[in-house]
Amino acid sequence: MTGLLGVLLPAVPLVAGLAGLLLPPSPRGAASGEGPARRAAVALGVTGAAGALAVAVALLVTLDAPTEAGTTWLDLAGLRITLGVRLDGAAALVAVAVAAVALAVQVYSVGYLRRGPHDDLDVDHRYPPYAAQISLFTAAMLTVVVAGDLILLLVGWEVMGICSYLLIAHDRRLPEAPAAATRAFLVTRVGDVGFLLGIALLGVSAGSFRIADVLAHDHATGTLTAACLLLLAGVAGKSAQFPLHTWLPDAMAGPTPISALIHAATMVAAGVYAVTRLFPLFVAAPVALAVLGVMAATTLLLGAFAATAQDDLKRVLAWSTVSQIGYMTGALAVGAPAAALFHLLTHAAFKALLFLAAGAVIHAVGTTLMSRMGGLRRSMPVTFWCTLVGLGALAGLPPLSGFWSKDGVLAVAQTAALDGTGPAPAWVGWLVWLAGLLGVVVTAWYATRLLLRTFFGELREPLLHPHDPPALLRWPVLLLAVPAALLGLAAFLPAFADRLAVPAGRLAVPADGPAEELVHLGPALLLPTVLLLAGAGLAWAGWRRDPTDDPARALGPLRPVLAAGFRLDDVQHTLVVRPVRALGRLARTADETVVDGAVTGTGRAARGLGGGLAALHRAALPRAAAGVLAGALLIGLAAVLIGVTS
Repeated sequence: MTGLLGVLLPAVPLVAGLAGLLLPPSPRGAASGEGPARRAAVALGVTGAAGALAVAVALLVTLDAPTEAGTTWLDLAGLRITLGVRLDGAAALVAVAVAAVALAVQVYSVGYLRRGPHDDLDVDHRYPPYAAQISLFTAAMLTVVVAGDLILLLVGWEVMGICSYLLIAHDRRLPEAPAAATRAFLVTRVGDVGFLLGIALLGVSAGSFRIADVLAHDHATGTLTAACLLLLAGVAGKSAQFPLHTWLPDAMAGPTPISALIHAATMVAAGVYAVTRLFPLFVAAPVALAVLGVMAATTLLLGAFAATAQDDLKRVLAWSTVSQIGYMTGALAVGAPAAALFHLLTHAAFKALLFLAAGAVIHAVGTTLMSRMGGLRRSMPVTFWCTLVGLGALAGLPPLSGFWSKDGVLAVAQTAALDGTGPAPAWVGWLVWLAGLLGVVVTAWYATRLLLRTFFGELREPLLHPHDPPALLRWPVLLLAVPAALLGLAAFLPAFADRLAVPAGRLAVPADGPAEELVHLGPALLLPTVLLLAGAGLAWAGWRRDPTDDPARALGPLRPVLAAGFRLDDVQHTLVVRPVRALGRLARTADETVVDGAVTGTGRAARGLGGGLAALHRAALPRAAAGVLAGALLIGLAAVLIGVTS
C-alpha cells in the first residue's frame, strides 16, 4: 500500500498535466472565466494538486518505517537502472509541503490570471497550458522527492527545468519574460552538466543507480569527492546558490503565483533535498562539505545585502530566497540535514505566503514598485496581517515558524564552531555561524523596510483604490498564514523530529537512536533575537526620521552596487559571456575560412581540372588527330630510347 501511494504521488499531477496539455487555448479576448477549455483546465489543475496533497497526507499518516519498492528497468552489462520509490518520513513531509503549495498556487492562479483593472491585454486565453505546466512542474518535483534511483531523480530534475522555462515566459506582454526564462534555463543547465556527471560517477562506481546501492557502496575517496563536488554544481544551479544564483531575481518576470511555486516548494528546494537524500556520501567527503559551507555563507550574505537595495517588491523576496537557501545549505555543511529540512519546510510556508500576498498587492495597485505604494495597511488589512506573519517568520520573530527553524540552523553551526563537531572542519562551522548571525540583522532590516514602505505612511499613488483581494486570492493566503505562524511548534513533537531523521552513515535507512534535536532552548536564543531587534530597529528609526524617504538611502554609494547584486552579472558577462562569444566568433571564422575554404577550394580545383579536360575533349577533328599522332610519336620515341639505354 505504501509503495502504491509513492507511485501515485507524482502520477496524479502528471496525468492532470498531460490531459491539460491536450486542451486548446481559450479564444483570445474571451471574458475571464468563460470557455469550456479554461473551466476544464481549472478543474484538472486543482484536482491534480488536491489529489497529490491527499496522497501525500495519506503517505505521511501510514508510513511507519522507510520503505523501498521498484523493479529493474535496464541492465546494461551489470549496471542497473531501476524504476522505483524510496519513501521515508522526510520524503512524506516534503511531499506534503510541495503538494500544499501547488494546490494554493493553482487556486490562486484562477483569480490572478484574469483581466484586471490595470491590464491592457488579456493573457487568460493561455490559461490551459499554464495550469497543465504547473501540474507537470509539481509532478517533476514529487518525482525527485520519492525517486529511489538516481536516473529517475534526474528525470524529475530536468523536467523541472523545462517547466520553469515555460512558466517564467508565460506572460508574453513583458519583453523581459522570454529573456529571463532563457537565462534561467541556460544557467541551470550549466549546473546540471555537473549533476549528470556526478550521478554517472556514482552509478558506475556502485554498479547501480539505485540510491540504496549507491549509499551502501564503498566508493574510492577520490571518486566520492569528485562526484559530490559535481553534484554541488547542480545544487548551485537549481537552488540559486553562488555563483549560479543570478537567474533567480530575473525569474520574477514570470507570474507571481509561479514565483511562489519556484521559490517556496519546487525548483530551489530541489537542490537542498537532493543533498539530504545523498547526505551519507557528503559525510564521507569533507572537502565537498567545506566547499558547500563556503558557498552557503557567501550566498546567505550576498542575497541578504542585495535585498536591502531593491525597489521591486518581488525582487526583495527573490533575493531573500537566495539568502534563506544559504541557511539550509549551511546547515548541511555543518552536518545537520534535519535542521536543513526543517527550515526548508517552514520556508516553503512563509515564502509561499509572502509571494501570494505580494501578488494580492500587485493585483490591487498595478505595480511591483514599493516607491509607488504606501499606506496599504488601512485599505488591505487582511493582506497586511498575512504579510506581517510572513515577514516575521522570514526574519525569525518568535514564536513564528522561521524563528524555530533558523535557530536550529544557528545552534548547530554554533556547536560545530565552538566544539568542533560535525563532519566538516571547524572553520566551516565558524563561517556558517557568523554569516548566519549577520544575516539575521540584515534580514530583519530589509523585512522591516518592505513592511514600512508598502503598508505604512501615505499612499503615493492617490488615483489608486487598493482593496483586499477577492476570495480566490484571499483564501490561499489566509490558509498559508497558519503554517507560516505555527509550523515551527511541530519541532517540539518527537514524531516530527523522527520523520526528519537522515542517516549519518552509509546506510540505506536511518540507524536506530535519538533523532537530531531541532529545537535548542537556552541562552543561545537571546543573541539572534537581539540581532533581529537591532536590524528591525535600524530600519524603523530611518523610516521614522522621514516616512516619505526610503531607508535604503542610508546605504549611500553602495546602493546601486547592492541593487545590482554586487554586479556579479557584469562579472559573469566579462569573464564568461564575452570570452565564450569571442571563442564562438573565432570558431565560426576558422570554420568559414579554413574548413569551408579547404572544401570550397578543393571543389573549385576539381571543377577547374574537369573543365580543362572537358575543353581538350571538345577539340576539333584535325587538332584531335594531330594530338593522337603526336602522342604516338612521343610514346614510340620513348620506347626507342628505353631500348637503346637497356
